Amino acid sequence: MSRIADRWRGFDGVDQRLLNDWQRGFPLVREPFARLALELDIGVDAVLGRLHRLHQRGAFSRIGGTWAAGAGGAALLCAYPVPAERLDAVAALVSAHPGVNHNYEREHRYNLWFVITGADAQQVAGQVDALDTAAGLVALRLVMERAYRIDLGFDLRRRLAEPQTRAPCRVTPVAAADRPLAAWLEGGLPLVPRPFDAAARACGRSGPEVLGTLGHWLEAGTLRRLGVVVRHHEVGFAHNAMTVFDVGDDQVDAAGALLAACPGVTLAYRRCRAPGWRYNLFAMVHGRDRVEVRQAVAAAAEAAGLQDRPHELLFSRRRFKQQGGRYFAQAAGAAGAAGAPAAEPAHA
Repeated sequence: MSRIADRWRGFDGVDQRLLNDWQRGFPLVREPFARLALELDIGVDAVLGRLHRLHQRGAFSRIGGTWAAGAGGAALLCAYPVPAERLDAVAALVSAHPGVNHNYEREHRYNLWFVITGADAQQVAGQVDALDTAAGLVALRLVMERAYRIDLGFDLRRRLAEPQTRAPCRVTPVAAADRPLAAWLEGGLPLVPRPFDAAARACGRSGPEVLGTLGHWLEAGTLRRLGVVVRHHEVGFAHNAMTVFDVGDDQVDAAGALLAACPGVTLAYRRCRAPGWRYNLFAMVHGRDRVEVRQAVAAAAEAAGLQDRPHELLFSRRRFKQQGGRYFAQAAGAAGAAGAPAAEPAHA
């Protein structure tokens, strides 16, 4: 526990603030890093230098947006039951697919879990068909039916994520004309004094238009947040578990809303059942050790009235790939964020 906690304590106070305080509410102004510098009482060059070093250290993946479900494109959670002797090879095959943004080994018979994104559901289904053929396996395909909480931005000074304080809102999808800007944002802001000017040049728009559109997306719920996307493992939240519940279809929405309001729960959503998979309610908890995660899951299950429902706890073992989803990249082609920090590297 102490070694993991030391990862967070290993960052000085300014670095901790850069990682923690601007996970959301990143300044929508022409020179946002100057605004951070003013609040931190250091120079803008020092802010940019620290962010470069933190990114190289793997503490965050990018400064950018996280989309709400329904903003555009499609995503699918899949899982393979991979024989142990083939796991590394199949994981490498899955990670190599450009549409896959998360790929984890979990403690379960279905031991390889991945999320794949694309322009629409038909494209995503075709991509999974191709992976099935290449892997010689048949994936569970678990379509999300309703999101209760999807937000990995939480106070890193706490042991667990704080409860959700606002209900999910109806999402306004990204308009077709705005998709190049959405694709640019997925790549992350370049770490330069005027990053939104780069978006204006890449997308053929004015700077005020770019800032106005980003602000509108936040107000409309299209973007859940805009800010620093932290890599939680690297800052001390090295353990996570996905808990899956079998809940009656007439009770699942009420239970999901209660889970979303529990400390420690970072993701909560309803997914379709599948042949051989009875579970329809999913919750993620991130913590600094396994005991903490187990305790948070038990407390959340009790608070939601789920302690006696059939359920399983799937801890992560290895992280093969983790990067932001690319729902809009095809719309912009090469108009992605030149000079932006690269996507998260794969880890084992």
